[in-house]
Parts: sequence; C-alpha cells; structure tokens
Amino acid sequence: MEELIIQFVNLELQGNHESHETQGFSSKTLVVRRGAPFKVTLLLKGRAFNPQTDTLVFRVLLGQLYVEFPVTFSKQGSPSQWSAYFTTKGLNPNSPSLYISSPASSSVGLYSIQLHVLTQHGQQGYVVGDFILLCNPWCHEDAVHIPSEDQREEYVKNDSGLLYMGTPKNLESRPWSFDQYEPEILDICLKLLQVSPQHGRNWQKDYLRRADPVYLSRVVSAMINCEDDRGVLRGNWSGDFKNGVPPSKWTGSADILRQWAKSKFSPVKYGQCWVFAAVMCTVMRALGIPSRVITNFNSAHDTNGNLVIEEFYSETGKKLPHSKDSIWNFHVWVECWMTRPDLGAGFDGWQVLDPTPQERSGGIFCCGPAPVKAIRNRRVDLVYDIPFVYAEVNADVHTVIVKQGQVLSSSTDTERVGSIIVTKTIGSPRPQNITGDYKPTEAAMSSHRSRGARSTQGLSVSLSLLKVPAAGENISFTVMVTNMESVPKVLREHVNAQTKEYNHSPSDAFWEAHNIIRIAPHEAKAIHHQIGHVQYESLMGDDLVNLAVVMEDESTQERVLASEEFNITSPQLSIQIADEDSIVPHKEHTALVVFRNPFSVPVSGVLTVAGSGLIEGKIHSRVHLLKPGGTVERIFSFTPRIVGKKMLQATLVLENNSAKITGYRMISVKAA
Repeated sequence: MEELIIQFVNLELQGNHESHETQGFSSKTLVVRRGAPFKVTLLLKGRAFNPQTDTLVFRVLLGQLYVEFPVTFSKQGSPSQWSAYFTTKGLNPNSPSLYISSPASSSVGLYSIQLHVLTQHGQQGYVVGDFILLCNPWCHEDAVHIPSEDQREEYVKNDSGLLYMGTPKNLESRPWSFDQYEPEILDICLKLLQVSPQHGRNWQKDYLRRADPVYLSRVVSAMINCEDDRGVLRGNWSGDFKNGVPPSKWTGSADILRQWAKSKFSPVKYGQCWVFAAVMCTVMRALGIPSRVITNFNSAHDTNGNLVIEEFYSETGKKLPHSKDSIWNFHVWVECWMTRPDLGAGFDGWQVLDPTPQERSGGIFCCGPAPVKAIRNRRVDLVYDIPFVYAEVNADVHTVIVKQGQVLSSSTDTERVGSIIVTKTIGSPRPQNITGDYKPTEAAMSSHRSRGARSTQGLSVSLSLLKVPAAGENISFTVMVTNMESVPKVLREHVNAQTKEYNHSPSDAFWEAHNIIRIAPHEAKAIHHQIGHVQYESLMGDDLVNLAVVMEDESTQERVLASEEFNITSPQLSIQIADEDSIVPHKEHTALVVFRNPFSVPVSGVLTVAGSGLIEGKIHSRVHLLKPGGTVERIFSFTPRIVGKKMLQATLVLENNSAKITGYRMISVKAA
C-alpha cells in the first residue's frame, strides 16, 4: 500500500484574508483574526486520505509554547480551545480542505504550524508555515468586540485620519496616514512586542498575557516612547530639533516605524503628543484593537495633584513662566475599545491610553488604560492612572496678577480646562464633540459660553476677536469695559500679545498698547485694536497667540485681567482629482495640487505628495520664490493598490517660514 505523503499545504491567503477582514495587509504571511476559523487545503501525493485509518494532528507554536489538536469531523470549532475540522461538504480525499479555529482569547503574535500525519505505517511531520494572529473586533467573544460595522471600518480598518489641534474656538485638522497596511508595518508592530522589556524579562509570561488587550495596550503605550526601553520615539519640546525631524514635519506613521526598525530599535527623533498618539493608534489598529485619536483642548498638567493650575501675569498683562503646573492648548492621546473584566462590566468600552511620557505609571512612562466612564464618574480609586487623566480634563485655573512678588488680584476659572474634547467623526472629516463622555453635561456645554470676561465690584472687562485670523490677515479685536459704579473712572489699559507654543509659557511680547481710558458712571465702552499681519507672521509657524488686557482703576488700583489664546488659521493646499468617480486599482490617475501664497514675502520650499495605498513612497517637487499673492500648481500621478477610501496628502515645507501647510483629499477607489 502506498504511503500518505503531503506534497503541499495551501494556506489559502486570499480567501482567508477576505473572510478575516485582513486583505489590506501587504504581508506575505497569512494574517487572521482570533476566534474565527481559517481554511487550509492539503495536496496529497501517493494515496488518498482515509479517515478510518489516518489521523492528522496540528501543532501550533508561539515561540516555544505550543498546543496540539487533532483534525476532527465536527461541524465547527470550539470557541474556547484550538481545534481543527474537515469541511463536511464534498471532502476530496486527494486534496482535503479543513479549518483551523483559534479561541477568541488567544495571544496575539506570529505563530508557526506543524502537521503530524499518523497512519498504520507510522508518523511523519511537516512544517506548514507561519501565520499572524490578531484581535478580532468582529467576534462577539473577543474582549475587543465593537458592535457596529461603521465603528470597525473607522477604528480598525481605516488607514488614514485627522488629528485636531489649535484652540477650542479654531480647531485645525491635520491629516495623518496611519499606514498599518504599508509593507513591513505589521511585522514591525509585532516586533515592538518582542523588543519590550516585558518580553525580555519573561518571554513565556509575556506570550501568555498577550491574550489580554489591557496588557497589550500598556506594553504598547510604554514602547511608543523611549524613556524606559528601546521605544519608538524620543520626545522633544525644546524647539531645537537638530539631528532629527521636527515633530510638525511628520505626516504618517510608516516612516517613523520603518526608521525605528532599520536603526535596530534606536529611538526616532522627534515626537510630541500628536505624533506619539498617532503612532500608537497605528500599532493598535494593526493588532486589531479598535483605536481612535483624541484631542483635549486646554489640557491641564497638574504636577502636584491638587486639581488647581496657577497662571501668573504681570501688572501690564504679560504672561509669566512662574508655575510648575501648565495648561497645554491641546493634548492628544488615544482611546482603545475593550472590556475591563479586572474592573467590572460598568467600565467596558473606550479606555484612555497616553504614550506621551509625562508621569510614571507602575514605575514606567505609560498611561492607562483608564476607562472613560471611570473618569466621568471620578472613580480615582481604580487602575490605571485615572487621577492624572481626571485632572487633565477637570482642573481649575487660578489666575494671579503679580508685581515684585506681591499679589495684586486673582480669579478662578472652573470651565477652561477640558473645554472641548474631540475625535474624528465616523466616515466624516468633522470633529465629534465627546466632552460629555468625560464630564457631566453641564461641563460639556461650558465650551459654548463666553470666555475671557472678568469682573470685580467696580469693573467688568472682556476681550473678543472680531474673527479668528488666517495667515496674511490682521488680528482685529475689541476690549469691552463696563463701569459698574455710579462715579466716573480713569483707567489705564495695558494690552499684550505674546507668541506661545501649545505646551509652553509665552515668549516676550511682540506687540503691546497702553492707553488712558475715561469712562462715565455705568458706561460700557468698546476699545478696538488691530495688530498688522507683518508684525506676527515671521514669528508664528505652529505657534499661538496669548492676548491679554489688564484694566487698572487709577483711583483704587483695582485691576481686572481678561485674556484669550488663539491660533492663526494656516494656509491650505487644494487638491483636485481628474475623473474622481472612475478611480480603480492598478490604473494611473492624476491629481492637481494648488497653493496661493498669503504671506507678505516671497516663499520657497518643497512640496511633498503621499498616499498610503495610492503612491509608493513619496513624490517631491520644488517651489521657488513664489511671490506674495502668487499661485503655484503641480500635477502628480498616482496608481491605487487596493480598493477602499484612501487619503491623498500634500505638504509644503517652506524654507523661510515655519508655517505648517497641508492639504488632503479622500479618494474612493472602486473595484474595477
């Protein structure tokens, strides 16, 4: 009798990738999701398979850990253990197909498969190949199951998105390419787990714990920064980015992750909060954990845990760098979706994870997963890092006017911190306001109330912009002062404008005005001011403006301060697509990128166009001495690789101006 010999094992890549929602990954390895069966077909040589006398046993290995299980004739796999079964319909004895099924609680990682054939004549072993096992948001039994297909499409499969920056009254969206489907990226995300200190200390324990998204998310949160390990990014908030890339120049995660892997896991220079968060979002989506990028506007960094942030101003309205605490105009973190069996069902759902190194958690620089529901309900007794995140969205702001160490006046604002918290809306470029998820509804509505208004018994002062200025426009604003007493007053008005980075105290004033104001009893007076664009545009870049007014009563020395921080709207690149409704894979298409110079001086720079799944690498084009008001147009071609919604991105980096100029266009690539 002939021997049963396995000539070839077909891992059915295309069919499995489609059924497991992994078809975007460009890995040559089979990529499947846990808790769902995947198909394997055997090509036999010699005699046919005889189910009466032949037994097939699979061994699946993760590192040196393994599990063995026979192929049976049951109709489906077990949800709680590894199993394999033949397809019951039309079993071909010469080329039988079967399914391998993993538990929904399997560890994430790169597995290898061995097959043992047991016949009456003995046993033979075969090395079948490797496969990557990811979390499965489509599977009800998986801890990362998320209910709707729209959510899975946006938070797992989408390889591009928008990061929100700026200020509460002028949200600016910055396009970002998450790039999880780009060549090598999934392999690098798995390598990140291998390089982690947890794996180095105890590989066996690490492999077993990778079943738990709570554990996975803490490992990734720590590994995105390089403070305690061979992590991906080095943070830099100094303003000096020599020997590296300024954080504002990154447009996607692939360049960062590839550079990290290529350098044998030396940290990539440099990152700030939105870069840390966007790269973490890439890794989590690649691992199959629903993930989204969150921006908290007016985010408190409370160093002493008293839920109070102090800000200091001089008697002439200049903001002073006196406090150890700080308020970042915005701070960006990640939310990941998972159950929390360690805390109870009431804390399932979105969890805050912050890879920006700020404070230690369990001795290392990571943050979370902190359940959003626990933050809203002030459950600061629970793990992980809820008090820190709670302070970021809820601290009070205590504003003090000082002169030579003496306090002249003070006021408290309970609404400014966490004034609005947003993420990208599913299937839309609009920001979704999720403040109410973090804070009770009254607090969530506070962002719509007027800010920058202050009053005492004698005076009420407010400051308001006529409109949020765009690059190349003057800053026009009004100071409104009301005399609340029945005597006339002589007032000294001090107005200051300072540039500031989103996370630092302001620099010196670039514009100021000082006036004497006479005001009648119970009179309300509007004082109009204008700052010419030439005075600020060479200073700005990504910076913001801190505008403050101190109104001083000459007779009583009473002082009232009102302030406003705002960003200048950046110029945009326009992208136009020819034949937008007929874009299909593997066919060349063209895009037109247009830029008009809004600045008062000529500009030169490099225009870069990129698009995950649309363009291999990047396309660069030089822009030389474009006059004020002048327009430049460039035509680029792109060839889509896969079907779906894809982002075409353009970035213009100027040589003599640090403004960040971007544009993007979502492209729908249809099946041919």
